[in-house]
Amino acid sequence: MLDVIRAAGTISRAGLIEATGFTGATISTVVRRLIEDGLVRETGRAESTGGKPRVLLQLNQSACYAVGVHLDHAGIAYVLTDLAGSVVARMTRAGVGEDEPPAVVTRIAEEVRSLIEGAGIDTDRLLGLGLVAPGPLSAVGGMRLTPPSMRHWEDFPLDHALQQATGLPVVLDNDATAAALGEYWSGAVTGTSSFAAVYMYTGIGTGLLINGITYAGSSGNAGEIGHVCLDTAGPHCWCGARGCTESLAGPAAVVAAAREDAQLVRAAGLSDAHRPPSLAAEFAAIARAARRGEPAAHALLERSARYLAVAARTLANLMDLELLVLTGPSLAMADSIYLPAIQEELDRTFFARAAHPVTVRLSSLAATAPAIGAATMVLQSELVPLHQGLRLPDNLAAAAEESSSRVSG
Repeated sequence: MLDVIRAAGTISRAGLIEATGFTGATISTVVRRLIEDGLVRETGRAESTGGKPRVLLQLNQSACYAVGVHLDHAGIAYVLTDLAGSVVARMTRAGVGEDEPPAVVTRIAEEVRSLIEGAGIDTDRLLGLGLVAPGPLSAVGGMRLTPPSMRHWEDFPLDHALQQATGLPVVLDNDATAAALGEYWSGAVTGTSSFAAVYMYTGIGTGLLINGITYAGSSGNAGEIGHVCLDTAGPHCWCGARGCTESLAGPAAVVAAAREDAQLVRAAGLSDAHRPPSLAAEFAAIARAARRGEPAAHALLERSARYLAVAARTLANLMDLELLVLTGPSLAMADSIYLPAIQEELDRTFFARAAHPVTVRLSSLAATAPAIGAATMVLQSELVPLHQGLRLPDNLAAAAEESSSRVSG
């Protein structure tokens, strides 16, 4: 019921009955408990339709908070969100680089404390910390198979170490799944509760949301289109397979191809190959060159976009998607190339195109969606412990519609 109230924004008790199918007595009991716990509050009345105006309910957003951390080789993003998933404070710091995991955990704990203190939030109101990183991750434990840049994190007990360092409960997940959840809970995605988010930063992944709930698979690693095979004779991928989307279309593949072109290296201002900056910085330099009209840079990104578009079409066919959100810093940097390529591929070859189109759009939260999603994971796990198979009611929109116009009170 708490998630129904959150998703609706404002809703009456009658609206909750219609949306959930619970009896009036059950609704009254649960709402009273939520109000007593300070999680929900009454906020004015709906416009009268002939009888007594209905009292509207909404989340008490300042009742509790959660911290989200997005851990990546290229950077670490932090957010502090309220109960509704709205960002209260955020910051970005240097990535993990070659630092050993214990040193990074110590730094994360210090930076989390700085974030909380800067926002002036009492630690007693913190529900916990969500941490997301490139997959695959174990829901309890840490990284089991890591990209080459983070190979030294394999088998490190990340959840235990971070919980000990911060004193907060810790929830782990992969960054692409968190990005989809961040899009939904922040309100950036409206009109649907089922969609996919393709995430690209230093790697490629996908988050899947079905009826407002992330689909994680048996180990929390569903949606790995970065490791869908596009060419059985293609280049080796770090995951152990050949011809994966990531090995053909990912930032590492784009940067490696750019470095084979001496003229493009100069035009994009790529650094000495013996002392390169982060992969994300190299990809960003190529994207900037493409925006300036450098044809070789544009061609490399076009090639990457075509490969990613084929993987996206496979995903859309499997999930029968209506909405695909492109997110992550790398896609945001080159959206003018990737978005039309993916939209054109889906318009032309999506299997169910005669029944409905697939809308492709760029996230407005591309840089921070995973961190927002990480905080949201804490909110869900502590307050809305939904499990696979449960779903928000189909008639939620109709139930909440009566609350769209209300009298302030």
